[in-house]
Amino acid sequence: QVQFVESGGDLVQPGGSLRLSCAVSGIMFRSYTMGWYRQAPGKQRDLVARISSSGSTVYVDSVKGRFTISRDNAKNLLYLQMNSLKPEDTAVYYCNKAFPPEVPWGQGTQVTVSS
Repeated sequence: QVQFVESGGDLVQPGGSLRLSCAVSGIMFRSYTMGWYRQAPGKQRDLVARISSSGSTVYVDSVKGRFTISRDNAKNLLYLQMNSLKPEDTAVYYCNKAFPPEVPWGQGTQVTVSS
């Protein structure tokens, strides 16, 4: 069964940085476009960054230039480097396949940006 284990979330001040990690098992990780999603309270879960099997990346405008997605295919790990964090980045962050996502989702990791 597929499993996603996210980690690295924390409380951080505006302008700070965090690096999220996700350990993936149960799928042929290297073959898939992977993504980071986030869900703020009362809002839907949105895909904010994705990376193809060959390493091409795509970001939504709100995180472009601040977030960097990367992957380690040898270790089945997905990363999200987040810089210049803003209060509106506050959300639970999840990793999953980009198209389509698998079920079940992982537990996510909470990122809170607040002074």
